[in-house]
Amino acid sequence: MGKSAWDIEISPRSGWMVLPIREVWRYRDLVGLLVRRDFVANYKQTILGPLWIVLQPVITSLTFVIIFSRIANIPTDGVPSILFYLAGITWWSYFADCLVKTSGTFIANANVFGKVYFPRIIMPLSVVISNLVKLSIQTLVFTIIWLYYLFRDGNITPHYQLLWLIPVLILILGVMGMGAGILISSLTTRYRDLAFLVGFGVQLLMYLSPVVYPLSVAGEEASSVLLLNPIASVLEAFKYIFLGKGFFSFAALAYSACFASGILIAGLLVFNKVEKSFMDTV
Repeated sequence: MGKSAWDIEISPRSGWMVLPIREVWRYRDLVGLLVRRDFVANYKQTILGPLWIVLQPVITSLTFVIIFSRIANIPTDGVPSILFYLAGITWWSYFADCLVKTSGTFIANANVFGKVYFPRIIMPLSVVISNLVKLSIQTLVFTIIWLYYLFRDGNITPHYQLLWLIPVLILILGVMGMGAGILISSLTTRYRDLAFLVGFGVQLLMYLSPVVYPLSVAGEEASSVLLLNPIASVLEAFKYIFLGKGFFSFAALAYSACFASGILIAGLLVFNKVEKSFMDTV
């Protein structure tokens, strides 16, 4: 008998930095199913369902208005408080969700990984895409409130010529969140302590980012230190484009883009190495 011809041959990858782009495209239907699963799992057996996507940033922003604007008297650069906090929360949440949800890739899906083959990178990729859908809905809500204050308040002077940067900024946040998430996920297979540190670390990082305060209140010296945080310049760029206030620098954004690329490469390197043997340690 002649040698059988197989449609698909599964073999271990030898290189660390191997991106199974063709395989991911072949399994694109699975990506769609996983994205759908994320929405069903998150809002199943809830009364309001997907309406929580809208309510979460709005309620959080109103809470920030009471605590940071009314009680702590932290200025918002002349921008209406609700709009200022909503701008920060909308895009910060996208990064935070990408990081937190991808950081549990190996642990949360160990049973699935042990039973059936598919490119493992599909799991964190589906998280980033599902969060992108969520971000689109929240951005629509922000845009409606932004348009209301734009025509009502003369203090808002958007920089329309920079609107083309919005997809680039979202890409930077998504790449950074996914890269950091899969790096933590890979390390968590051996060091479970990281799983407990993620939630605390994300909260701490939020207060080191200009989400609840404008960068201008920190002073020149402190601002230069805060801008070492690669998320800071991205969040400030969003505010600069939509609200006309905030720090903007192409050099700072280039630094954020390089950091995002670096953390993604590091995450993929460790991810590809751990992927071969993680079932033995999980």
